[in-house]
Amino acid sequence: MNVQFKKGVLNLCVLVLLDKQDRYGYELVQKISNQISISEGSVYPLLRRLTKEGYFTTYLKESTEGPPRKYYQLTDTGRAYLHEQLDEWKKFTEGVNTLIEEGVKND
Repeated sequence: MNVQFKKGVLNLCVLVLLDKQDRYGYELVQKISNQISISEGSVYPLLRRLTKEGYFTTYLKESTEGPPRKYYQLTDTGRAYLHEQLDEWKKFTEGVNTLIEEGVKND
């Protein structure tokens, strides 16, 4: 898949996954990787940036499989940002799909 496509939607994927439950970084990587081929290194800078911007808070939770894990939790600001991003995504994909359908009809 085109790298630019992935970079553009990774932000939205992380926000959506954190909307329903808190998750740790590697869990997010695995969940996204089940649908989109990404590198682990692409998620962590995004998590740091979104945390710095106030969209997430973090906390440590003990793990039975090693050291404590850093969990990410969506803030109210993050949830509002998620809904803005979802609205933009819907408008964007509708526009792209319309153009694709018009192009296919003309072939």
